[in-house]
Amino acid sequence: MDPRPPHRQWRSLGLVALGGAVGTGVRAALASALPAVDGVSWTILGINVVGAFCLGLLLEALAHRGPDVGRRRAARLFVGTGVLGGSTTYSTLADDTAKLLDAARWGAGTGYALLSVLLGLAAVAAGTWVAGRVRPRRTGASS
Repeated sequence: MDPRPPHRQWRSLGLVALGGAVGTGVRAALASALPAVDGVSWTILGINVVGAFCLGLLLEALAHRGPDVGRRRAARLFVGTGVLGGSTTYSTLADDTAKLLDAARWGAGTGYALLSVLLGLAAVAAGTWVAGRVRPRRTGASS
């Protein structure tokens, strides 16, 4: 058992790096296959919303299964921080919004930013709600 905190363990860093490479690759492939339309990247919006839902679902599901150790921690680091962190990109959201605003497309820029944030919040809430509804079955003696 490594006494160092997770962010200082090579195994944890490797899980995040590997997951991040997977998530970033998936995002790049999708963004290339489905480019922005008239300066608005609907693909990035969709990736961010789906990622927020999946992160809410994952973290809530893991929390219901016990403490953040062992396989649960590995899943959180690889899938949550790595894959979902690498695939979602709020820096691209900010850059796309800035480009729309710089082009004096105030309605599109403001709407894109607000829609992204509001849909992301709703998605993470939906993900936690779904995970809360699907609880793991308890094994052992029943009371």
